[in-house]
Amino acid sequence: MSATQTAPAKLGSGMRTPGDHVIVLFGATGDLARRKVLPGLYHLDRAGLLPAGYRIVGTSRRPLSDEAFRAHAHAAVVEFGRGELEPEAWDAFAAGLSYASSDAADASALADAVDRAKEQIGRSPRLLHYLSVPPVAFAGIVEALGANGLTGDGRVILEKPFGTDLASARALNAIVHGLFDESQIFRIDHFLGKETVQNILALRFSNGMFEPVWNREHIDHVQIDVPETLSIGSRAGFYEATGAFRDMIVTHLLQVVGFVAMEPPTSTAPQELVDRKIDVFRALRPLDPTRVVRGQYDGYLDEEGVAADSQTETFVALEALIDNDRWRGVPFYLRTGKQLAQGRRVITIAYKEPEIQLFPLADGTNHGPNELVFEVAEPGGISASFLAKVPGATFELGPARMEFRYDDSFCAANQLEAYERLIHDALLGDRTLFTRADGIERLWEVATPLLEHPPAVDRYAPGSWGPDSSNQLIAPRRWHLPGDGR
Repeated sequence: MSATQTAPAKLGSGMRTPGDHVIVLFGATGDLARRKVLPGLYHLDRAGLLPAGYRIVGTSRRPLSDEAFRAHAHAAVVEFGRGELEPEAWDAFAAGLSYASSDAADASALADAVDRAKEQIGRSPRLLHYLSVPPVAFAGIVEALGANGLTGDGRVILEKPFGTDLASARALNAIVHGLFDESQIFRIDHFLGKETVQNILALRFSNGMFEPVWNREHIDHVQIDVPETLSIGSRAGFYEATGAFRDMIVTHLLQVVGFVAMEPPTSTAPQELVDRKIDVFRALRPLDPTRVVRGQYDGYLDEEGVAADSQTETFVALEALIDNDRWRGVPFYLRTGKQLAQGRRVITIAYKEPEIQLFPLADGTNHGPNELVFEVAEPGGISASFLAKVPGATFELGPARMEFRYDDSFCAANQLEAYERLIHDALLGDRTLFTRADGIERLWEVATPLLEHPPAVDRYAPGSWGPDSSNQLIAPRRWHLPGDGR
């Protein structure tokens, strides 16, 4: 069998198993639940990482019977799950599924379904509410949970984006904090659940060859690249109200900056790691609109649901600066967009070149700085590019590469996908890979100058690398992705 067909190993011996839970999945019939959450919960069960006693109560405004919801979940796991669905494993998982329709105005049927699920488990199971719904629905759902006695010591997972600016983020935090303590709130960012993002911490803090050169004395710049080949598809309603900056930069890429740039923690305790990440956010300079490029792909205005005069950006490239002793003067270049030449998720640490070049390059070109590259796409990997002697009688240099890939080094079947890892952490109450209220609000504060004074959007051709102005932003450096031939 290939790695994708192999049934997951039982991982419980290497990871903690949560206590008993009733998991309430809001938006249970929606796209995210179908593609990620339901298949993820099934895989966690197969891996032995769901609680010994659990029930999953799906809910949305759509009326469904328990059997219809199980059929919906079965189709989701068949289409989007990893490996072949085994009948006995599915039957065991499906036995824990039930459904109740609800909305913000009336969640009484949901409360009854939760009570039944608790009785089936026995003991005193904890509640975990997963709000797999658009953020505009958060406030109403949270208030309905409080009105129906469904908060208590329960926890809540909130999807991104958390707010659209500083004022809305503060208002939403106030509503959620009215019913849940911050320790009960899990604002999810699936980028932080990816193995390679976590491996930034492992590689840097567990290997003596990297931490001493993780600073402005040795690093020239950092690039975080998330280009996408897809258009907005049928998401015009969401995208017109959000745009690439709110959708990707504030929510994902600046969070990754926090992991790349944090100071060494004193321990691996969740509070300590989150504190160090937020220290980075506090040191971020407010974004300079003159160091931001916004783009819009040709044809965006013709997409169904897009305003004819829309100025929504489908591409963003920007420079972020961190004002502390470790990073002062080192630019962080962030780039993301739709309808670009490749779909990638790459973090590049570009090291400075030696002041004295002793040896010529074989082809007479400048290959640029040495780079440490993290491929974030699952299963991911890490590579280092450097110069080595070209075989022959002369002493000339050529580009070389060392590479680590999960598929080649570890059992890929044992890997948890990002949503699986984050759901498991939320069940345990481990907030290491989640965002905190003050961190969210600080990033919106950093973003305020750009939101108030956005530069005009530049056009770019689908299948390109975005507007030419993005190359001017990074000059004399250049955007680089491994294997892009540029």
